[in-house]
Amino acid sequence: MKTLIVLVGTLLLTLAIARAQEMERGTRPPSVTANGEAVITVEPDQAEIDIGVVTQAKNAPDAARENADKLSRVMSEVKKLLGKGDEVKTASYSLNPNYRYPQGGKPEIVGYTATNILRIKTGGLANVGKLIDASMQSGANTIHRLAFNLKDEHAAQLQALRLASTKAKAKAEEMAAALGLKIVRVLSLTEGNRGVRPIIMPQARGAQMEAMAAAPTPVEAGTIEVRSSVTLTGELGTK
Repeated sequence: MKTLIVLVGTLLLTLAIARAQEMERGTRPPSVTANGEAVITVEPDQAEIDIGVVTQAKNAPDAARENADKLSRVMSEVKKLLGKGDEVKTASYSLNPNYRYPQGGKPEIVGYTATNILRIKTGGLANVGKLIDASMQSGANTIHRLAFNLKDEHAAQLQALRLASTKAKAKAEEMAAALGLKIVRVLSLTEGNRGVRPIIMPQARGAQMEAMAAAPTPVEAGTIEVRSSVTLTGELGTK
């Protein structure tokens, strides 16, 4: 008997929920949905430079020793140009054998290559060219990466988000006005894709490095793109 009562109660509750959902769908106010996208450009305030020292020798200790000597000189010169809050650290290090592949024979080790990459992070954008020149003149022979970015991306993202929201609202109002209606309230506002695109310079090595070393290196940072998008749904009403 108790089981029957429980089953009946559950059935009645299920029917009541279904009826309420049907009523809600039937009385849902008309609405309009619009997307807003915004792209703003901001000046970078930070640079990251990955400068490398690559050395080769017949044996591993000599390759490592020569690399360490050159890197020490590079780091000493770089630190002279860094300001408060700037930093320099080792990004990667490798020591690998070099092989010769004789025809029909087994690979032979003919030497070793040591590679040490320094990552320089600086807020002094005017000194980027000087840092590159000083590094090359003191022993660096490859630039793995040069990027300009923002120390704090949050403020720029909020600015783009506000603009995207304004655009979405304006589009929804225009669509409503075209029907002789208006937006009486916002039902939902959802953030979509967002992103910050740093400025990445192409990698330089070999002949490019020699050409750069022969004259002062000009570096123009450009601007950074910050993107944001939102989806707005507004309730429609009569004017």
